[in-house]
Amino acid sequence: SACETGLGEVQGEGVFGLQRGFKKAGAQSLLMSLWSVDDEATQRLMQAFYDAHYRRHLSKRASLNEAQRQLRTYGGGRFNHPRFWAAFVLLDALD
Repeated sequence: SACETGLGEVQGEGVFGLQRGFKKAGAQSLLMSLWSVDDEATQRLMQAFYDAHYRRHLSKRASLNEAQRQLRTYGGGRFNHPRFWAAFVLLDALD
């Protein structure tokens, strides 16, 4: 997990960045952030994502939605502002 992993540098052939490297290496889907996110918020979101996907067998898209919902309601809404949860996007989550 790293901040701003969904960003890249636009060049003549498209966007270069970590996502391109992971895709060229064979990754089928990527969960990335578009801006720097609070460490605790990221940790909680990722734990909720993996719990929903691997333990509860939700799709990747549903798992991200559930993790974002849990993060927004955690601690009485401590991470409710979109800056904590809206940075996360899925690329090629086809399940």
